[in-house]
Amino acid sequence: MANLRFEAVAEAAKKRPVDVRVPIERPSEYFGKYVFNRQKMYKYLPSDIYAKLVDVMDNGARLDRSIANAVAEGMRQWAIENGVTHYTHWFQPLTEGTAEKHDAFVEHDGKGGMIEEFSGKLLVQQEPDASSFPNGGIRNTFEARGYSAWDPTSPVFIIDDTLCIPTIFISYTGEALDYKSPLLRALHAVNVAATDVCHYFDPSIKSVHANLGWEQEYFLIDSALYSARPDLILTGRTLMGHDSAKNQQMDDHYFGTIPERVQAFMKELEIRSLELGIPCKTRHNEVAPGQFELAPIFEECNLAIDHNMLLMGLMKKVAHKHGLHVLLHEKPFEGINGSGKHNNWSLTTDNGILLYKSGSTPEENLRFVVFIVETLMAVYKHNGLLKASAMSASNSHRLGANEAPPAIISSFLGKQLTELLDHVEKADKKALFDVADKKGVQLDIPEIPELFIDNTDRNRTSPFAFTGNRFEFRAVGSEANCAASMIVLNTAMAEALTNFKTRVDALIAKGADKKAAIIDVLREDIKTSKPIRFDGNGYSDEWKEEAKKRGLDCESSCPLCFDNYLHEDSVKMFEDFNVLHRNELEARNEVKWETYTKKIQIEARTMGDIAMNHIIPVATHYQSQLAKNVQSMMEIFGREEGEKLTSRNIKIIKEIAERTEKIETFVEELVNARKVANKIESEREKAIAYHDTIAPKMEEIRYEIDKLELIVSDELWTLPKYREMLFLD
Repeated sequence: MANLRFEAVAEAAKKRPVDVRVPIERPSEYFGKYVFNRQKMYKYLPSDIYAKLVDVMDNGARLDRSIANAVAEGMRQWAIENGVTHYTHWFQPLTEGTAEKHDAFVEHDGKGGMIEEFSGKLLVQQEPDASSFPNGGIRNTFEARGYSAWDPTSPVFIIDDTLCIPTIFISYTGEALDYKSPLLRALHAVNVAATDVCHYFDPSIKSVHANLGWEQEYFLIDSALYSARPDLILTGRTLMGHDSAKNQQMDDHYFGTIPERVQAFMKELEIRSLELGIPCKTRHNEVAPGQFELAPIFEECNLAIDHNMLLMGLMKKVAHKHGLHVLLHEKPFEGINGSGKHNNWSLTTDNGILLYKSGSTPEENLRFVVFIVETLMAVYKHNGLLKASAMSASNSHRLGANEAPPAIISSFLGKQLTELLDHVEKADKKALFDVADKKGVQLDIPEIPELFIDNTDRNRTSPFAFTGNRFEFRAVGSEANCAASMIVLNTAMAEALTNFKTRVDALIAKGADKKAAIIDVLREDIKTSKPIRFDGNGYSDEWKEEAKKRGLDCESSCPLCFDNYLHEDSVKMFEDFNVLHRNELEARNEVKWETYTKKIQIEARTMGDIAMNHIIPVATHYQSQLAKNVQSMMEIFGREEGEKLTSRNIKIIKEIAERTEKIETFVEELVNARKVANKIESEREKAIAYHDTIAPKMEEIRYEIDKLELIVSDELWTLPKYREMLFLD
């Protein structure tokens, strides 16, 4: 019997690091080489066109279509000089990936020849098939028209020979069919709300933008070993496999020396990323063997998400050149840490004030406290929705395990900030502030050191932690589009700030001093949001019980978590800020439930196929070898003596028979459970059925297969084992 595993291991052993030559220039010199950034806009666009486009980018001015032709011509000229022959609208449909259709810069010249042409019309808008992408029933097959429209706030870039234009994607009737459309609306909403609140403290502030710094975790595996694992190819994770005797228990991989082969991959990835304007900053070994992390400098939220989506595709291309394969599944290997994508989020004003950084005056610190507390209000009111935004069939393997944030959203503030909020809430009002003539309110808030980051420890069990000058949402999955969570977080923040301002203005209208009114509302919100604050061990059973008492969402079923999107307070929030409407939310939930079902369905079918066509044949083949050995020994030594000499083999033969019988039974039950679930018409109920009846059956099958892996002869086992896949040198 040919052993594909041994062939794959032998092939992997031949791999050597690819020599990557660093460009002669410093990174700062080739950063953004293939990005149509402001420097190139200034060079290739007429000065008046450049000024109008910058106004659109910086101030949100409406894009004047009259400038589109001039912009398109400048882009075309720059692109052709860089060897570009095609262009594409690059968008983010509800597939969690990106989409693109390439068209050439060619048109008939009317004289029997061709010319390179790219018009403003082609830059601004294209027409992809809106029924062929996930749409949740918004578009029928015979209603195919949809539009992609240029997002000028995210720069155009070049990949190979193609000019890529970041766009939104909407249906013919205007519904959002992507992540970027609602994200841009959410960012606009938080800009307006945060700017209004900032005016209490500084009327000169013109705008507030959200920042995002994602931390991308991933696994690397040799391409040959990857190709020998059907489960990895089809599902992104190992559906079976006993843990290695050594995995991460020695904690020696974390921040360890990066393997030479991986270093070569990282080097080329960083060069290509920097050329595309992705500001890569940090790289290191993660906790699990074969696991690594890349993190950039923080950027404006929309651009950061575009860069992360671009990077995930780039990672796979570069890895392939090095004989490696990138695994972005949140839990590709059982028994070791999975991969997340921590989202570090903050708000900054147009004049550079970081709103989550304390100041040097009482008024600046009051502003700091306001934004901290209103963030807690946003997370408290929509904690279930925020969890749903990070939930998926793949990420559910990670959330709630003792390696990642629990499936209960809470916020860690640290001792110093907790004491500050307690002081503001509980101090006697007369002691907290007093009014001194025309000076207004003198706040008795202790001065806050500017460097919060050194004054509080980290809590890795907290899903939403304050980490010095930002909040870190740690629940987002490694293969997810960050936009899903950023849409929820920024919209919830806009709602909290708007509500805060409405109540403050109402008190001011009744004659209250402005700062006194701010303090009054602030104290109410500190008390209201207190249930979301938790500085203890988020993994503990005691916290689960406490969270229930506090009224936090403790649901762990992925399909049921999605219900949060359709709760009335969620729908109202999204509609009030024109981010998503009810029909769009209903459609997106249909997509979420259907996607969950399909992922589990693919896993179940793959597991059944491998179990029946790989595992059982290998196990019974080994069983036959042992049986022949037992029979031969009995013929030589007699039955009684032969049984004594082959007692271990007889035991293994019986165990193989028992476990293969269970596997066959469980696979049959799995098939029947799928047949029952597939008849359910409701996508929600079908997803629940897959979660409740099919996923548990897969765990039963896995248990039996993993036990067989320990007893079947190593030379016969066809699937690469964990000890072979996890350790790169």
